[in-house]
Amino acid sequence: MIDLVLSDEVAAARADGTPVVALESTIITHGMPHPQNVEVARQVEQDVRDAGAVPATIAVIQGKLHIGLSSDDLDWLGQAEGVAKLSRADFAACLAQGGTGATTVAATMIAARHAGIEVFATGGIGGVHRGAETSFDISADLNELAQTPVTVVAAGAKAILDLAKTLEVLETLGVPVIAYGQDAFPAFWSARSDFKAPLRMNSAEEIARAHRLRGGLGLPGGQLVANPIPQEAEIAATELAPIIAKALFDAEKHRITGKAVTPFLLQRIFEQTDGRSLTANIALVRNNARLAAQIARKLGDLSA
Repeated sequence: MIDLVLSDEVAAARADGTPVVALESTIITHGMPHPQNVEVARQVEQDVRDAGAVPATIAVIQGKLHIGLSSDDLDWLGQAEGVAKLSRADFAACLAQGGTGATTVAATMIAARHAGIEVFATGGIGGVHRGAETSFDISADLNELAQTPVTVVAAGAKAILDLAKTLEVLETLGVPVIAYGQDAFPAFWSARSDFKAPLRMNSAEEIARAHRLRGGLGLPGGQLVANPIPQEAEIAATELAPIIAKALFDAEKHRITGKAVTPFLLQRIFEQTDGRSLTANIALVRNNARLAAQIARKLGDLSA
């Protein structure tokens, strides 16, 4: 049995039935410099509260799985060095060795399930990397969505990925991909890609009902809710295409592989957009947090 360390706020929510939204911690440790990382984490948490739910930022701190972080925990994690980036493969090892790690999409889903949290807000999921037919570089996020019953709200998959192959793998794995309020699948920094989402839903209530019915049917896995970035914050896909192509070329030139690929590409894109990619990233995460809180509230209503 895993010992969970609940923040006071999450413990109170569990006691009184207030809906809870899980949040990942890699945005704090691997997303941006201090103190901006902590400031953004607090903004996202407040967005969840303002929408009527309780935030639970998840991390492993000195061998203990924290479901919700105190203000002091956030400050400490935001300045900690040598923090591991945890996914399914190394999650248990970090706990066993008393380590400290920030949770990715896959690890956050696992922790949320253990804590009884049904909704998780993130930026964008991982997926099939371009050139995966030779590199076999496919994110563990996709398999996690296929087996862990958590509804994940994201702005689609990161635009640096092969979106067509990512959607194909999700279909093969039986993961519902639901575009919120539009037919097109979002492309992270851009509200629309060239690909149609398999499903469309226009309300948090519809999404919550689908989540409940999947459980009732005994279907494994969760749902991906693809929530487009707000129009005023997006970067046009036509502007991003040559920037992403150049970043991919640089990654190949420098022989960047494995877990190092995504942070390398994101840093290159940040530089080439004069920081606009990070501003857009913050806007989409906050937007996802608000929708996730609405879904969590509707799930609570369905359980009442």
